[in-house]
Amino acid sequence: MYVGVDLGGTKIASAIVNDEGEIIKRVHMPTNASSGPEAVVNRIIKSCEELLDDFGEKPKSIGIGVPGMVRDDIGMVVFTPNLPLKGVYMTKELKEMYDCPVVLGNDANCATLGEVVSGSAKGAKNAVMITLGTGLGGGIIVDGKLLTGVSGAGGEVGHMVIKEGGRKCGCGRLGCWETYASATGLVKTARELMEKDSDSLMWELCVGLIERVDGRTVFDAYRADDPTAILTVGKYVEHLAIGIVNLINILDTEIFCVGGGVSNAWDCLEEPLKAAVELEKFVRFSEQNQETKLVKATLGNDAGIIGAAMLGREWVC
Repeated sequence: MYVGVDLGGTKIASAIVNDEGEIIKRVHMPTNASSGPEAVVNRIIKSCEELLDDFGEKPKSIGIGVPGMVRDDIGMVVFTPNLPLKGVYMTKELKEMYDCPVVLGNDANCATLGEVVSGSAKGAKNAVMITLGTGLGGGIIVDGKLLTGVSGAGGEVGHMVIKEGGRKCGCGRLGCWETYASATGLVKTARELMEKDSDSLMWELCVGLIERVDGRTVFDAYRADDPTAILTVGKYVEHLAIGIVNLINILDTEIFCVGGGVSNAWDCLEEPLKAAVELEKFVRFSEQNQETKLVKATLGNDAGIIGAAMLGREWVC
């Protein structure tokens, strides 16, 4: 069995996971980030203790998914935007306590691994997953292994530019995919279009306060056939499809998996997104080609935990 730790800005979710990618015991606790890096590391250790002290079996490995860039070779968090962990070494004490490998991974990479092990991309040797939340994360599986790159930053697909001179991204560049296809990008597009339509249902749903507009506002209005919400979702799908097609054309994977909070509106997105991707993609020049399947992630928050647990496994699928 393996242990997976999904480290978040406000909570730590940890679990014991078997070889089939099934969670058999789990623990949740606050991250305690305001108390500093040592407190966060201690909470991770405490979560593992609660999982393992009465379990009676030594883990094959412990994997920790971190929302940021990591150097697994030295057990260090390089950068994470929402936690005080820059330059913090995280694995030494756990290695000594449990005498097993302790592996660090990016949280989006872990989610991808989880979906490949036991989710909607199960069994795929080559897959891409994106997570559509406040930002846009991603993970890439090539020949059954995570593509992490020379510095551990592989899979940062949200920072490909899809519009020259476009919106300013938190990374400093202009026009990154994340600025258009994340939940934040969706909301920004909605607010821009609402300013041009004072009759949009979205104004009623946000009680006249544009700062209250969120993804739910957009999709609720879309389902009610509000023209501005329909236009918002249409533009969002266009932006989302550009990046998806870029990745399909480059990687030609078996599965392209869409997760994160925005994917909860898959009923609104699936049909137009698949149509947009099919219209634009290049990798279809032979009738014998296997088509890339575009699917919704199915594991939800468990994907990151399961994927973190599988970081220490020698094989993925």
